[in-house]
Amino acid sequence: MVDILHRIGVEKASPAEVYEALTTVDGLAAWWTDQTTGDPEVGGTLEFRFVPGGFDMEVIELEPAKRVRWQVADGPPEWVGTHVTFDLSQVDGYTIVLFAHEGWAEPGEFMHHCSTKWASYLLSLKALVETGTGAPAPHDVMISDWH
Repeated sequence: MVDILHRIGVEKASPAEVYEALTTVDGLAAWWTDQTTGDPEVGGTLEFRFVPGGFDMEVIELEPAKRVRWQVADGPPEWVGTHVTFDLSQVDGYTIVLFAHEGWAEPGEFMHHCSTKWASYLLSLKALVETGTGAPAPHDVMISDWH
C-alpha cells in the first residue's frame, strides 16, 4: 500500500476554524468542490461531485479541532476503500494540517494526478480559512483530462 501525504500551515487560524471548513457542507463546498452534499456527522456520507465524476466518503472519525477521517465508499476503483485523514495541531501562529490519503494499492499515474490535485485543494483550504475565499472545483486549476 502507498499513501499521498501533504502538510500545510494555515496562518492566524485556530484548529477549530480549519475543522469547521472540513466538517460542514458549506465549508467543504468552499474549498474542495462546490457540488458537495450529504451528512457530515460520524456515520454519515458526504458526496463530492466534479466534472468527470465524484466520490462518496463515509465519515468515520471526528475529533473536534484535531482530526477528521473518511473512508471512500464509492468513486474510482483506485479510491474505494482508501482513507482520507486531516490531523490538526497548533504551532505558534499556524494551524498545521497533516493530510493523508492512505491505502492506495499502487502508485500509478492516476495517483500522481490525485496527489497534485490534493495539493491544490489543500492550498484552496488554506486560502479559504486565511482570506475567506477558496478555489473549489470547478474554479480550480485544471491539470489534465482528469481535471
